[in-house]
Amino acid sequence: MSGHSKWATIKRKKEKTDSERGKVFTKLIKELTVAARHGGGDTDGNPRLRAAIQAAKGANMPAANIDRAVKKGTGELPGVSYEEVSYEGYGPGGVAILVEVTTDNKNRTVSEIRHIFDRYGGNLGEVGCVGWMFEKRGLILVEKAPVDEDKLLEIVLEAGAIDMKSEREYYEIVTPYNRFETVKQALDQNKIKYSSAEQTMLPQTTVKLEGKEAEQMLKLMEGLEDHEDVSKVYANFDIAEEIMEKMSIKS
Repeated sequence: MSGHSKWATIKRKKEKTDSERGKVFTKLIKELTVAARHGGGDTDGNPRLRAAIQAAKGANMPAANIDRAVKKGTGELPGVSYEEVSYEGYGPGGVAILVEVTTDNKNRTVSEIRHIFDRYGGNLGEVGCVGWMFEKRGLILVEKAPVDEDKLLEIVLEAGAIDMKSEREYYEIVTPYNRFETVKQALDQNKIKYSSAEQTMLPQTTVKLEGKEAEQMLKLMEGLEDHEDVSKVYANFDIAEEIMEKMSIKS
């Protein structure tokens, strides 16, 4: 299981406080607005918006908030103009990091992102310094317990998946970027529930971390993801799941 997948899974297990829920809502509203602005308000023709609405519903966002954010994106309601920007850099041990942000003030955001990198032993780099290490992929996690592995493998490969790995609690399904929706639909048609499904950036190689470097890396990830302008963080670290769980409990 990739470092990003393990990290995302552990974060989902952590209890969310009211303040954390507020930050989640802020990020979801930005994504809803931007998705609607770029692809329109019709979910049938806008997979990004459809995914954003599913994520918002999964976070128990009120329907009125979702509707308002979409209308701000389509221009039916006045709203803030957001810009999507990507930053690249290095973490402890030379880990490659991609940060995607949605902001209404790029100068402020880049200054704050640079500060987070510096604080936890990383450094913000030039555009293109690590992007080539990642590939656009679809990533779907299916809980192991209620699913027959052979049947699941047959379904996802026939739908166009690249690979399926059996991990401790999940099957990790990797798809080409342009087959993500097709594989998801195949799972839906076979009534197979998934814990998460996202279009992501997966690293081609990983960097194994332990000890202090692992601790710093996880603090850097938390610091970046906690920033309200950050929508996604991708990194090519490889830290044992047991170490991640232990550190996430301490934090």
